[in-house]
Amino acid sequence: MTNVPLRMTEISGAEALWLLEGSSLGRLVYVRRELPVVRPARHLWGVGRLIVRSPVQAAAVPATATYHVDEFGAAAGTGWSVTASGPTEVITDPDEAASYRRALPAVTHGPHDTVVRIRPQTVAGFRLTRAEG
Repeated sequence: MTNVPLRMTEISGAEALWLLEGSSLGRLVYVRRELPVVRPARHLWGVGRLIVRSPVQAAAVPATATYHVDEFGAAAGTGWSVTASGPTEVITDPDEAASYRRALPAVTHGPHDTVVRIRPQTVAGFRLTRAEG
């Protein structure tokens, strides 16, 4: 990273959703036994819902969770970050889950391959840019 001063700027919800839609890899974040849990995940956005495929036990998915996605350039230190939080629902219908598994490549394979629907109630984001002058 360079020694150029950087500025963190909050972005609109619409821009945050646009960035979220344009990416596919992020992290499912939730609390379990009073400790934060962060799992790699793939996602897609559709009809006001975030569909997330992550290596997590279905029984461990809480009633609400956060999804975080970002993209930063290592050399310049610039980029963006988006966080969406809301109620969750594990997709248990076998046909629906299979459809999403075809659309979303697995991060890892194994018994804890779960597809979760998140209905975001909050979406927030920021950009990290070079400071002017």
